Formats: sequence, C-alpha cells, structure tokens
Amino acid sequence: MSSYSPVDASPGADAPPGRDVRRAVRRDVERNYQRVLDAAREVFAESGAEAGIEEIAARAGVGIGTVYRRFASKDALIDELLRLSIETLLGAAEAALAAPPEAGLEQYLRECGQEFASHARYADLLLTRPANPAARDRLREALEELTARARRAGAIHPSVTTADVTALIWGMRGLVQATPDLPPDAWQRYLTIHLAGLCFLGDTHH
Repeated sequence: MSSYSPVDASPGADAPPGRDVRRAVRRDVERNYQRVLDAAREVFAESGAEAGIEEIAARAGVGIGTVYRRFASKDALIDELLRLSIETLLGAAEAALAAPPEAGLEQYLRECGQEFASHARYADLLLTRPANPAARDRLREALEELTARARRAGAIHPSVTTADVTALIWGMRGLVQATPDLPPDAWQRYLTIHLAGLCFLGDTHH
C-alpha cells in the first residue's frame, strides 16, 4: 500500500492560487491605487482641471488602463479625493470630540486648516463636487457640539454661534485657496487671530 499523503506533496502546477498569491495581488492593487492618488494630487496641483488621466497615469508609473480599472473617469478620481478629504475631516472631528471641551474646537479648526492647505492648489476642483449628505450632516453636528462645549468651558464668548465658527472655516478655506502668494502657514496666523476674537467677542447679535 502506498504511503503517499497530501501532507507530503509539494505545491505543484495543478494547485489553485494560494493565499500568498492573492495577498500579493491585493498589495499590488493597493500600491497602484495609492500611486494614482498621489500622482493625481501632484498633477492637479500643477495643472488644475486641465490635467488629463494620461498625465496622471504617467506620473504614477502605471498604464492608463490601471487608472481606468479603478476610476471610470477623471470626475470619479476627483470624487475619490473629495471622499478621502471628508473622511479626514470626520476623523478630526471625532478626535476633537474626545479632547477636553476647552480644547476640542481649536483642535478641530486647526485640523481643518491643515486639510485645506494640503489641497490648496486644486481646492476649486473639490469645492465644486457635491459632498455625501450623511457625512456633511455629521460634520455639521460635530461642529455644533464642539462650539457648544467650548462656550460652556469658557473657551469662547457666550455669544459665539456655530454660524460664526462656520464663517471662520469658510474664511480660512478661502485664504488658503485664493492667496497662493502668502506664506504657506498664513492660515495659521489668521486662525489664531480669529480664535482670540472669539474669546473676547461682544454680543453683536442683539
């Protein structure tokens, strides 16, 4: 009787692709995804909306078919950049909500400024995209809660509203987008000055 056992057999040509092969394929797909996103950020920063998929693929070092397998169009690629940006802001909001109430609002605002600055040269591409409604609602609710906590902790004047803070965010984003000749950290000074103003703001709503 033969003593052959499957345990003794070495993987042969007839064996199905193993787990290691599938993992290698997934890693390759993920690497290409990151390369395309990184290249898109660079190319959009340099060329704006006129940039084409061919230029992005060349910068990423992949074939154009690789890009189209993941992103059906340039619009789909821009939408993914927006989704990732909102995901970053959601994470920042959650972290700020876990911070002490007197520090959470400023922490979140500084994270917002940093995120805007990282997309400064092509912010106009992202601003024209419709954001996911559920994510937008979560960000608004987080900002309302952070503002309320800051008021209760005495970190901002009692008269400051969420609308006031939202206006500050829009101003910071506009500064980052519209004034490329300013120092890259100009938004930080702008935010610091306005945060001081929120602490001492008189009641101008009556």
